[in-house]
Amino acid sequence: MNESLTTNDTPRVLLIGGGIGGMAAALSLARLGLAVELIEQSTAIGEIGAGLQLGPNAFAALDALGVGQAVRNGSVFTDRLVMMDAVDCSEVASVPVGEAFRARFGNPYAVSHRADLHGALFDAVQRHPRIRVHTGAQVDVLELGGAQVRAAARDGRLFTGDAVVGCDGVKSVVRAKLIGDAPRVSGHVVYRAVVPAADMPADLRWNAPVVWAGPNCHLVHYPLRHGEFYNLVVTFHSRDKEQWGVSDGSKAEVLSYFDGVHARPRQLLDRPTSWRRWSTADRDPVANWSEGHATLLGDAAHPMMQYLAQGACMALEDAVTLGAAVQACRRDDGRFDLPTAFRLYASARVARTARVVLSVREMGRLYHAKGVERRVRNSLWVGRTPDRFYDAVEWLYAWRPERCLDDADAALRASARDLHVAS
Repeated sequence: MNESLTTNDTPRVLLIGGGIGGMAAALSLARLGLAVELIEQSTAIGEIGAGLQLGPNAFAALDALGVGQAVRNGSVFTDRLVMMDAVDCSEVASVPVGEAFRARFGNPYAVSHRADLHGALFDAVQRHPRIRVHTGAQVDVLELGGAQVRAAARDGRLFTGDAVVGCDGVKSVVRAKLIGDAPRVSGHVVYRAVVPAADMPADLRWNAPVVWAGPNCHLVHYPLRHGEFYNLVVTFHSRDKEQWGVSDGSKAEVLSYFDGVHARPRQLLDRPTSWRRWSTADRDPVANWSEGHATLLGDAAHPMMQYLAQGACMALEDAVTLGAAVQACRRDDGRFDLPTAFRLYASARVARTARVVLSVREMGRLYHAKGVERRVRNSLWVGRTPDRFYDAVEWLYAWRPERCLDDADAALRASARDLHVAS
């Protein structure tokens, strides 16, 4: 018998991290019959942050996880995507995301509060009998050798399982064990806030994610919770040497970076009563993030900056693909070959997520262009029809769960098929 196979019909998987990716992965694996121990370091389950954008690929993943309608119920479906020049207030691009967009990609473009998305996933997790959630458990020690994986929390709790999935973000303890590389601190600082709709300038209450692109900075706003609030995000290149982390923000710091933008977008900086500050980081893509009975998911596998609004979307895709890979490596006798499944999953995701990470970096350069580069950026979308834009993003938004393993290594797909022949 293959020694990598689990020794019973119900493998127990440890998921480290209870964010969007962890919750989605828990659902994906539990729906296959696996037992899931979801381990979260915070004492209470929840999401910090504000709004996020959900492309058609995210809704395809959410539908596959059984929570698509719940997320739709709390989302705002936008009319278009807009880029404005923050220096002179000219429109750079406006792309409709209505009926033609939905027909092309099979799903809408929407915006949601992070807490609403996370809450929909958590509600489904709480209802599932095969998922147990452990809070206040900060994992310090991970043992991957031997027949079982072991995770020791700071408070003394010990968790054992047949496999582990690191869903624990940029500072992943699982990634440190598997790969050991350092995050790339970008030097880009993001401030986020939510403001009541009544406090938004009337002429900026657009039903669209709007990017005001400026020199070494930009602003974003869009509606949340049926238009009752607006998400406000500002980003700038820090003058100081940054370390990755989240802290309370300073209005004075924000204002100091936006002297060069037009008064119309700049007025948004006075609207929040409080800010949260993110010093951002990503990592250079790697060729593999799975080893034996351990793998990574979401920001632990491929952390990215925010410029394509795909961080949560990629984590949701990861979760669905992980489940598909585990199902593909299920023998006819019901047993799972999790190491092969993890390699298959990573192989299917590495190139796609690397493309997103690298595209995000380039999009950040476009957003923050100055001088002649700003003029080049503003010319890129002149005369471009919606169909041409849809063609350009087809690779990103047309992802489908039923084809999520198509990009996996052919030898690994064959190995998965051989499991069924051998059994």
